[in-house]
Amino acid sequence: MTVTSDSAGEVEQSNLVTVTIDGIEVSVPPDTLVIRAAEMIGVQIPRFCDHPLLDPVGACRQCLVDVPDAGNGRPMPKPQASCTIPVAPGMVINTQATSPVAKKAQEGIMEFLLINHPLDCPVCDKGGECPLQNQSMSNGTAESRYVESKRVYPKPINISAQVLLDRERCVLCARCTRFSSQIAGDPFIELIERGALQQVGIYEKQPFESYFSGNTIQICPVGALTSADYRFRSRPFDLVSTPSVAELDGCGSAIRVDHRRGKVMRRLSGDDPQVNEEWITDKDRFAFTYARQPDRLTHPLVRGDDGELRPASWPEAFVVAARGLAAAQGRVGVLTGGRLTAEDAYAYSKFARVVLGTNDIDFRARAHSAEEASFLASSVVLRQDVTYADLESAGSVVLVALEPEDEAGTIFLRLRKTHLKHRTPIWSVGSHTTAGLRKMGGTLLSAAPGAEVDVVRGLASRTDLALDSSSVLLVGERAVEVPGLLSAVAALAGSTGARLAWVPRRAGDRGALEVGALPNLLPGGRPVADPAARVDLAAAWGVESLPDAEGRDGAGIIEAAATGELTALVVAGVDPGDLPDHHRAVAALDKAFVVSLELRASEVTRAADVVLPVAAATERAGSFVNWEGRVRSFAQVLDKPAALPDLRVLAGIAEEMGVPLGFRTTAHVQGEMASVGPWDGARPQPPTAEPAPVTRTTLVLSSWKQLIDDGRMQDGEDYLRATARRPVVLMGAATLAGLGVAEGDPVTLSGPLGEVTYPAAVSDDIVDGVVWAPASAPGAAVRHLVGSAGSAVSVSSGGATIAKGAEQ
Repeated sequence: MTVTSDSAGEVEQSNLVTVTIDGIEVSVPPDTLVIRAAEMIGVQIPRFCDHPLLDPVGACRQCLVDVPDAGNGRPMPKPQASCTIPVAPGMVINTQATSPVAKKAQEGIMEFLLINHPLDCPVCDKGGECPLQNQSMSNGTAESRYVESKRVYPKPINISAQVLLDRERCVLCARCTRFSSQIAGDPFIELIERGALQQVGIYEKQPFESYFSGNTIQICPVGALTSADYRFRSRPFDLVSTPSVAELDGCGSAIRVDHRRGKVMRRLSGDDPQVNEEWITDKDRFAFTYARQPDRLTHPLVRGDDGELRPASWPEAFVVAARGLAAAQGRVGVLTGGRLTAEDAYAYSKFARVVLGTNDIDFRARAHSAEEASFLASSVVLRQDVTYADLESAGSVVLVALEPEDEAGTIFLRLRKTHLKHRTPIWSVGSHTTAGLRKMGGTLLSAAPGAEVDVVRGLASRTDLALDSSSVLLVGERAVEVPGLLSAVAALAGSTGARLAWVPRRAGDRGALEVGALPNLLPGGRPVADPAARVDLAAAWGVESLPDAEGRDGAGIIEAAATGELTALVVAGVDPGDLPDHHRAVAALDKAFVVSLELRASEVTRAADVVLPVAAATERAGSFVNWEGRVRSFAQVLDKPAALPDLRVLAGIAEEMGVPLGFRTTAHVQGEMASVGPWDGARPQPPTAEPAPVTRTTLVLSSWKQLIDDGRMQDGEDYLRATARRPVVLMGAATLAGLGVAEGDPVTLSGPLGEVTYPAAVSDDIVDGVVWAPASAPGAAVRHLVGSAGSAVSVSSGGATIAKGAEQ
């Protein structure tokens, strides 16, 4: 048998190493571990510590094999751990399938592992899917010779708020500790003590603080590590498992949804080597209870003559919504948010143009600008210039307005792997070196908020970066907060040949862009301003014409509704708190006729005239488009008749308005999207916006959202929220000294919106005159209570204040 390829591509026949396993000759790439070579011929050697994405350690010894010929004509003197030995030319290996020596060695190791392991399989969360349970049957002995009392420990031990440890079950495989140090870069969990006292522990002064801790539970080969939320909640054989895609960020990670009797019990990482490999963030793993909160909408609501919302049937709700939108006579804006599948976003895009006759539609429920809309139309839509694999092969990576550990966890893990494996230079334009940047081995390109444009413009001439076609530029959605930054990034990519990718936070953003949920773009990347593009799409949709004027963006829609220029709004999953002007958004909702398509009660449903409950991600089929531009399709997991997909709701309203959309199901929409296809005409030119003048103040705020924050899709998962990183006010040593306080003391951060009090923390390289605080944290959001990034702020403690000052 010959294996002709590995993960890097084709391997020349002459470079292969030929070995014999259980009498079968096999040719494999050099440095292949014996345990992997055996897998290639269908021989499964039992193991606990081995994992294909972790460095070999040979800790458990369960994978012992007999090696009568090490390739030099001589036998190895005793059974060897097949997970640590690379193949050698001419090597002969006999596994438990053919060798009594290997079989007896494995049985002996299994007996040792079971000496103190409790026989509590009926109550263990791992029971039914436990490698130890399975392999003790397949590779152990029928009876135990151990008659003494087993060792016991107090249980469980909180490794973190989310991860619990039952120490007596641990087989010391070191999978959890290796994952934490090698993959996540959070080495606060480690094997402590020695010999019979060895056990998993944490540093008493440093908690196990990791955004990826749930992966240690999944890869634990026994029930030693369990989830605080799932513990004792179900058994594997009670569950139905459905592959799906994570809906909480733009990474498109593969997940597995385990459910029982119409209720999701847990989520695990899926195995997708091209995207997330076998890892997901704790947010993707644990934040799924938002869909079953008490405020979940279960039936349509319409506002009665008394001004109060009352229950209604679906037909009545469709009629009321249709009449209200028709009465607006085209003066309607559509805000879609970032939670939608690509199919639902397409339905909103078509609904706006064909039914409402407007281009006033925007998916950006956050800060945005005309520069960003131009950048997305010219440099992002329809492009697939960078993939996860490209991150591993890149000559260098530059991050602009992006903190991957907080904003795109799967990208963070791939960049960390890239640096450890290839020593790829990673550079980040930002205010200070973050913990995530240190874990990636990255280098800071210092820039105060507002000054990033000058730094980016200077990168093309820096010899230490040497940007070229092998380089990758990753720009986050926060770049829109700095005028001219997206233009500078696009120009840098054009002048150096570096490949460019835009990384949004929300799962539905890239798909919404592709299907035209934007005021300047139609589905398939067709520019609204291009007459040929409008004619092409009108023909595909079977209508005479489409609106020709570029529409208002989200902020423009809100302002027009607040002033009465727009008299109706269609709002889908938009939280007014995320909009640039929260108070203006509330005023607009109170003034306009509002049709809200929503999952749970919110500020929008409070003000809406028609509330239409929609299905959660697990209750519909569809697809997200991740930051790469990769379509990530998923099937329906649960059936909830009380809620409909957005596209079905829009179809019902459109039919009542006498302009059918031509579809009712996800499959219908997917067929139409395929027939419409991408635009093959001219693409708009990249934006050329100039930066705004930077007003220097004594202190300016740097800020972004952390992975675990106050987002409503984390509601109901208290154990996850408990693992959120504590909010701090990060500042330089000089600023801290000026306040006369020590690190950890409370300080008050004040800005244009108000103030918060957090502990002080010190950064050794934060830009002078800059302080950092999290934009959102459980229970306190700086973006609402103090101000947005770039705001002039002051920090005070007791009688000392370092305040915003005059221009310098």
